[in-house]
Amino acid sequence: MFSTQISELAYQSLLLILILSGPPIVISMAFGLFVAIFQAATQIQEQTLSFTVKLVAVILTIMVMGGFLSAQILQFSNNIFQNFFKWGT
Repeated sequence: MFSTQISELAYQSLLLILILSGPPIVISMAFGLFVAIFQAATQIQEQTLSFTVKLVAVILTIMVMGGFLSAQILQFSNNIFQNFFKWGT
């Protein structure tokens, strides 16, 4: 009985990680593709340009979606703590 609860909790935590890391990764990929096309079109081969644009985009994404991301983490944590005593018995 306890092992099924642990596996369910592990599944939920991995799913939460995918949900939380999805938006910054997708935004980073989109901006990386845009910068790569821009660099290919203009023949600018600056290595730090791609990194800087993606870094700023990810930081802005985290700032904009911070409320949603932290609410998901808080809900998951509350679920763990509420069910902690149920699992112990």
